[in-house]
Amino acid sequence: MQDDSSFTKKSFTIALAGNPNSGKTTTFNNLTGARQKVGNWPGVTVEKKEGRATFRGMEVTVVDLPGTYSLTAFSIEEVVARNYILDTRPDLVVDVIDASNLERSLYLATQLRELSVPVLFVLNMMDVAKSRGTVIDEKKLSELLAVPVVTTVGNRNQGTESLLSAIMEAAGRHETIPESRRVKYSRDLEASIQVIRDMLRRITSCSFPLGFRWTAIKLLENDTVVRERTAALLGPEAGPVMEETERQRARLAQLYDEEPEIVMTEERYGYIAGIVAEVVRSKSAARVDVSRKIDLVLTNRYLGFPIFLFFIWAMFQLTFTLGAYPQAAIEAGVSALSAFLSSALPSGFGTGLLVDGVISGVGSVLAFFPNILILFLCISLFEDTGYMARAAFLMDRIMHLMGLHGKSFIPLLMGFGCNVPAIMAARTLENEKDRILTILINPLMSCSARLPVYVLLAGAFFPRFAGDVIFSIYLLGIVLSFVMGRLFRKAILPGEAAPFVMELPPYRAPMARSLLIHMWDRSRMFLKKMGSVILVGSIVIWALSSFPRTQETLRAEALQARVREARIALANAPGSEAAREAFVKAAEAQRESEAKAKAESYLGRTGKAIAPAFAPIGLAWSEAVALVTGFVAKEVVVSTMAVLHAAGTEDENGLAEALSASGMTPLSALAMMVFVLLYVPCLATVATIRQETNSWKWAAFSICYSTALAWIAAFVVFQGGRLLGLG
Repeated sequence: MQDDSSFTKKSFTIALAGNPNSGKTTTFNNLTGARQKVGNWPGVTVEKKEGRATFRGMEVTVVDLPGTYSLTAFSIEEVVARNYILDTRPDLVVDVIDASNLERSLYLATQLRELSVPVLFVLNMMDVAKSRGTVIDEKKLSELLAVPVVTTVGNRNQGTESLLSAIMEAAGRHETIPESRRVKYSRDLEASIQVIRDMLRRITSCSFPLGFRWTAIKLLENDTVVRERTAALLGPEAGPVMEETERQRARLAQLYDEEPEIVMTEERYGYIAGIVAEVVRSKSAARVDVSRKIDLVLTNRYLGFPIFLFFIWAMFQLTFTLGAYPQAAIEAGVSALSAFLSSALPSGFGTGLLVDGVISGVGSVLAFFPNILILFLCISLFEDTGYMARAAFLMDRIMHLMGLHGKSFIPLLMGFGCNVPAIMAARTLENEKDRILTILINPLMSCSARLPVYVLLAGAFFPRFAGDVIFSIYLLGIVLSFVMGRLFRKAILPGEAAPFVMELPPYRAPMARSLLIHMWDRSRMFLKKMGSVILVGSIVIWALSSFPRTQETLRAEALQARVREARIALANAPGSEAAREAFVKAAEAQRESEAKAKAESYLGRTGKAIAPAFAPIGLAWSEAVALVTGFVAKEVVVSTMAVLHAAGTEDENGLAEALSASGMTPLSALAMMVFVLLYVPCLATVATIRQETNSWKWAAFSICYSTALAWIAAFVVFQGGRLLGLG
């Protein structure tokens, strides 16, 4: 029934539902663009996306529900999606249907139709369906289901205007599906549904918030969440309802020799098969399925894994080579700003804090932001094309070597972005030992926070082969994660791998807008760290490296003033060799004095105290203390070295040049990269391990084993290289 008063509303809330890989996220991006916010649903770690769209003067709030195949409340995603619809009662539920896999998608659609909410169906990926020779009569589908149906091609942003128009119309009318057009079950099932439904109506005189028919169906399916909600709503009256439900379930089980929920599922699929037969026809001369043809190569038993490694290698080559240009520009800008402020401001505490602390510390890390952007662009490209699922499929066989399956590889893949959400994603694993094992090896997947360290050291000491070196570091992390996983499975977490079926979605052409949104969503966390953890860390590190103020500290400041005077003299007489020589001598004396002052600081004393532990892996006290500060966040390793080496200040040398001049060798740089890859996870990751395992024991174990593994691996690299004459 139409409610004319609803047209006076100036805003609507719609819930976007759909199967995984149906194009739901692309549709969400098409509707909302950049007007999105991302968080977690209350009480759970499932991601929540919400965005806004304006159309014909109306404001539409779009809530992106977790991708699910059904609303049976078996998984946390299904519970979240269903509870939102039932509790929030959005103006409209928009179900994004994969037109190329209509039968599977319609199972969720039929369940949505059983809820007492307005529904609109979106037949997405119509181009893929047509390429497979499938023709869908959307008008007939709309007529049979009594639901508005819109067709779109999400990755080309086709049909978005029509979808928004249909949303306005459907949400404005607030029409629900007539019961006569919903799924009709067999006579015996319908009789049991009617008995419980009538009983609910008699017991409560008010409107039942979940819908009488839907509640009756869910009670017969023994849905625990609905049972609890019904008991809470009915109070003392719930007892007779539950008793009658059990009688009806026993009667149906005897009639069908199956549990009622199984029978209902079969009858839903029977209903769907009838719908598909009515609305779908296949052309006799159907085109070859392109996705299957590509998979013959990309998931080939022998070719698939080498191709996967090539793609990963190409990603890191692109990350370093393409990112080097904007990185150099940012470094030059930071250096110019530092030089200008050093010349313009008087020597003293404030100038040192600003130039050597804030600008050197934060600017040194900011320079690597382009590399982070490119890395996440490549990862988004893998996801949006459908290749990421193939990577998990390829790794499934290897995962079995450590007693895990392909489902565990998904959190490991996420670890390349950030270990914190990746560890949280391990919640989807049903077996506790599988979950703990996946959590323990996840930090060995090199997160994006470590990338600035790799780019810095590889660019400084291996400029011609930087991409190859970075790729080898990531590959080492993957290999060691399997080695340690195998060891842990045998020694402390014995068990067998559970069977797992990986869905391979069709390949799709990525949409530039969607790629950019995904890239930015991930990369902005890096910028947030710049203004919080890295900024605070840089200031603290500068303070620890500047105090106590000794005679050498005062001498370094006096020499800094002399360098400024020499710079001005050189600027006034650019062709004078005497002026240039005076500037070079003053800068060299200032660097030596500053290095001595920092060695006498609190940070220097700490570094010298722990230096013996790092000497066997080729690292000086400055690198040792940088690694210690990296426990807060791995990017702080770079900012610590920048502060200690005063990169980008009076000498106009970048951090890479400063490290080369400090005595670090290519072999010790490689050992440091290996150590950064493997040693103790950052503070946030350790806290997440504690939270997800509900035990400090596993968090402490992770700290100890990873740091020990890092030292051993770095020792082998450094000492082994020296034995081979590479040092």
